[in-house]
Amino acid sequence: MTYKNFSVETDADGIALVTWDMPGRSMNVFTTEIIEELGRITDQVTGDDKVKGVVFTSGKESFSGGADLTMLKQFFEMVAEEKKKDPQRAVEILFENVGAMSGLFRRIETSGKPWVSAINGTCMGGAFELSLACHGRIAADSEKVKIALPEVRVGIFPGAGGTQRVPRLTNVQEALQFMTTGKSLTPGKAKGMGLIHQVVPADQLIGAAKQMIRDGLKPVQPWDEKGFKLPGGPVYSAAGANIWPPAIAILRRETYGNYPAAIAIVKCVNEGLQVPIDTGLRIEQRYMTQVLQTTEAGMMIRSLFVSLQEINKGARRPAEVPKTDFKKIGVVGAGFMGAGIAYVTAKAGIPVVLLDRDQESADKGKAHSEDLENKAIQKRRSTEEKKQAILDRIAATADYADLDGCDLVIEAVFEDSEIKRVVTERTEAVLKPSSIFASNTSTIPISDLAKASRRAKNFIGIHFFSPVDRMMLVEIIMGKKTGDKALATAIDYVRAINKTPIVVNDTRGFYVNRLVLRYMSEAYNMLIEGVPPAMIDNAAKMAGMPVGPLALNDETAIDLSQKILKQTIRDLGEKTIDPRHMELVNTMVDKHGRLGRKNGKGFYDYPAKPAKKHLWPGLKELYPQQSPDDVDIEELKKRFLAVIAMEAVRVMQEGIVTDPREADVGSILAFGFAPYTGGALSYIDGMGADTFLTMAKGLQRKYGPQFKAPKLLTDMATKGETFYERFDPYGKDAGKKAA
Repeated sequence: MTYKNFSVETDADGIALVTWDMPGRSMNVFTTEIIEELGRITDQVTGDDKVKGVVFTSGKESFSGGADLTMLKQFFEMVAEEKKKDPQRAVEILFENVGAMSGLFRRIETSGKPWVSAINGTCMGGAFELSLACHGRIAADSEKVKIALPEVRVGIFPGAGGTQRVPRLTNVQEALQFMTTGKSLTPGKAKGMGLIHQVVPADQLIGAAKQMIRDGLKPVQPWDEKGFKLPGGPVYSAAGANIWPPAIAILRRETYGNYPAAIAIVKCVNEGLQVPIDTGLRIEQRYMTQVLQTTEAGMMIRSLFVSLQEINKGARRPAEVPKTDFKKIGVVGAGFMGAGIAYVTAKAGIPVVLLDRDQESADKGKAHSEDLENKAIQKRRSTEEKKQAILDRIAATADYADLDGCDLVIEAVFEDSEIKRVVTERTEAVLKPSSIFASNTSTIPISDLAKASRRAKNFIGIHFFSPVDRMMLVEIIMGKKTGDKALATAIDYVRAINKTPIVVNDTRGFYVNRLVLRYMSEAYNMLIEGVPPAMIDNAAKMAGMPVGPLALNDETAIDLSQKILKQTIRDLGEKTIDPRHMELVNTMVDKHGRLGRKNGKGFYDYPAKPAKKHLWPGLKELYPQQSPDDVDIEELKKRFLAVIAMEAVRVMQEGIVTDPREADVGSILAFGFAPYTGGALSYIDGMGADTFLTMAKGLQRKYGPQFKAPKLLTDMATKGETFYERFDPYGKDAGKKAA
């Protein structure tokens, strides 16, 4: 029997080697077709007396990345259409489909023949759940092997048996942590937890898997044998009493109840461990059906799975422009940002010329890469060989002539238009005509900077976030004259260094900074109103933000906020700035010398380690304080999310961002806008434009014009539109429709 996506070869010992190798794909993923074919293979090997056991592996470098985004999109569209006709039937269809993979995996583990999963590379989500259903699991001893159940990060959970098998193999505490964080495991860590049986050299993987079967691997899972005992003990036991109350408290502390999938994991494990495996799988199926109907799951899957993958694959890249294969990249400015850009470029395998005003400064910038690699080596995330290879790719220099031959040069000097003009002119003097010049400016409009260029069509903005090595988002800013080749090259570069590009049209603050400034500005309003400072940052975190606005302002520097406010007044006039905000930052910076984390004192104090940061006691003395009992914490949460979302609406109305996928993904990756909402625009879509508008009007009456809705939103509310309908990213007029 032949298959499109699998090959089945049975050796003389009767061991069938099933190799998963989807044609035309770089990675194996689960699709409806894969599930159907794997079901037929299961029937084939189960019914063939000559087959004594099965080794399941991948024919690609990775094992599998889990589910396919196309399948998920089609599945949700199908259920949505059915819901319009018959809501009850839609839920039944959802329940049946949720159980498809789980049912198949249960058939594999009860087939009566031993299966061994030979994990040769990345093994994520459903692929690891398939492996858990196998009677034996062996992983290659390779850094390419990463094992994870990351579904919670996109709003769902391991619903193909993961919540039932993992806690039956390892202790409950580690099982919950593994699934509720979605973090990956090395082969060694997975073996230590009891999730896999062996770790062997990569070239011995298949042989070891077959030997496991020859050695008499039982075709019965531990939980299907009489007398099976849970590794962590029963739920209702002395051991359980020490695990479950703290586990629930930790989940509450980490998620504030914002993530239905994380809560469902805990419920599935708790309830499932009290019953036989088949009942546990049924419980899991029911919870997955519930979670998939939540707004959070729909929005997170759309933004953090579907949209993120589409953007990373170059959804906004001009298709007609040939792909750039980078031979040499230039970075002008070896300060913190420039040094970081050089590091991520060299780490991606691309040679870099790192230029500064003198050799000493350039060398200092290169040393940043060495420092980062030394820290990675200490954490066992790199090696001396890798470090040296990265350093060998970075050529530190003070000579502009060394930029000759660069495909792309990124300017990362001080935020000074005159300095940037000089750098542009000196760089273009040695660049070939086809090369692209990019500015890493975070505040100055690209069209203004491009005036210094002799070829504005090849001038573009590539805005990184700090620290460059850790932040995954990059804003690509289009000037008025920027051409398609520059855009395509910039996207190719960002993808080459394994970051996510969003495309933004030119404006002050671009996209992300406009949202961030609104977030911090609303915190200023609350301080001035007398809201206790601790409640401000805590409310933001309860709303789903990873960092409170006061702590974030300390990280970005309060004196930088002061400079931005002063520059805005110079450029646009005093009426554009709330004078109370100017007074607040002037008081912090000029009167108290509190600049933020960089000088150890801002809204927080930063004592020497091991002491932790704490709010500056003098902060509550700046304004008369309200009683905490008089502050509505739910309203604070709404204010933070609404003020950011409203700014995202303004950006869409102005045509600064034209694709809602980029608005949502950008808001999450750049500064962590409440991921459970799916992003700044999905937050509005999730509740409906009319509901959001009603809430915003109430906030506007109480707190000011920052909540005033632009025409775009009122129009959408009247028509009952969502942003993904109004700015359909898949339609022929994608990105062109505004207010």
